[in-house]
Amino acid sequence: MKYNEISHFSHPQHKLKFEYTEIPFKCDGCKEVGIGSRYKCAMCDFDLHMHCAMPSPSIFHPFYTKCSFQFLSRPPGNNPRFCNACEKDITGFTYHCTSCGFDLHPCCAKLPMVLDDGEVKLYLYRKVSSSCHRCGRKGRSWSYRSKCKKYNLHVACVKEMLVETWHEFLGAHGNKSTTRRLEMTRIPSLKNTLQTHHHKSRGKVKKCCEMAGLAVQFVISAVLGDPTTLIAGVIGSLMSRA
Repeated sequence: MKYNEISHFSHPQHKLKFEYTEIPFKCDGCKEVGIGSRYKCAMCDFDLHMHCAMPSPSIFHPFYTKCSFQFLSRPPGNNPRFCNACEKDITGFTYHCTSCGFDLHPCCAKLPMVLDDGEVKLYLYRKVSSSCHRCGRKGRSWSYRSKCKKYNLHVACVKEMLVETWHEFLGAHGNKSTTRRLEMTRIPSLKNTLQTHHHKSRGKVKKCCEMAGLAVQFVISAVLGDPTTLIAGVIGSLMSRA
C-alpha cells in the first residue's frame, strides 16, 4: 500500500512524502542504495526505500522455512553482521531471525521470487549449481537465474557492481548532499564479462549478451528496491550511455 505522506519513527521531526526518482539515492534506513519509489524529507535530505518506510513487523521467507524474521532498526549485538542474501554488511534496518541468527536487508528480504517482463523470466534461487555470469563462481549468495538456465547472476555480484560504479555516491568521498548532485550516468554492464564465458559464434554471443543485459537490468532494479518495468527501462537507458 502506498501513501502520499507518512510519519516515520526514524525521522519524527518531519513527515515523509512519497516520490519517484530516476536518480540513485542512499536509503537512510538500511544504508543501501535505491532508485525509483521512495519516501523523502526534502528539508533534511532524508530518504527511505518503500520497504524501509513501511516494514512488516515480522516476515517469513520461503528460503528459510524454520525462521521468523523480526524487523529491527539496527543490527543486534556488537559484532559485525552480514546479509544472508547478498553477503554485504548490515549497518541499518534489518530483518533478523533470533533462533538462527540470519539477517536480511529489507530490500533483499522482499526480492521477488520471479522477475518477468513478458520476454525474460528470472527466478530467485538460494543456491544454484551453475556459475555466475559476472564472477564465474558457483554457490555464494542468492542468485537470479533464467528459465532457460543460460543466465545466472549472484545478488552479491549485483551489489558489488553497484558499489564499484557508484563508489563516490555511496559515501567514500564527500557528504550526501554533495554526491546527490553528481550525474549518475554509469550503470554496471555485463557485456565484457559475458563474452569471456561464451565461446559460440559471434552472432550468438551478441544475442546472448543482449538478452543477459536485459536480464541484469531487472536484477539491478530489484536489488535497488523497485523491481518494475519502468525502472528497468531507466536503468537500460543509463546502461546505453555508460
